[in-house]
Amino acid sequence: MKQSASARAISYLANREHSAHELAHKLDKAGFDVEQIDDVIQQLKEAGLQSDVRFAESFIRSRANRGYGAVRISMELKERGVAADIITECMNQAEIDWFTLAAEVRCKRFGEEMPDDYKSKAKQQRFLQYRGFTHEQITESFNLTDDEK
Repeated sequence: MKQSASARAISYLANREHSAHELAHKLDKAGFDVEQIDDVIQQLKEAGLQSDVRFAESFIRSRANRGYGAVRISMELKERGVAADIITECMNQAEIDWFTLAAEVRCKRFGEEMPDDYKSKAKQQRFLQYRGFTHEQITESFNLTDDEK
């Protein structure tokens, strides 16, 4: 017996939050037609079962806890179909000190010692840039001392 689009969408949401775009993509891959998908997603939004804002808040917390910066998190949310205004609002409301997080990520990956040559410092800076931290956050991560963290 084939699951309905609504039941399938609810089972996806039971596992974790999904953006409307992600749900549409998964339902499309499952073989449901576009009109049916749009109807189901609209019903889920109206019932409060699907929310891009709630998805973004959850995603930001999750990715920050894994050591990713605001630039990368914002990009990943955009790839998942979350609107720019929702991304901006949720990033502004997230109570995350990105400067401290950058310093913690650097120390966790490379240790407390400051790099003693340009090559080592550049490697650490590239790593933090890849993780999605801004130039200012990366620079400051080398300036924070242990008592400031």
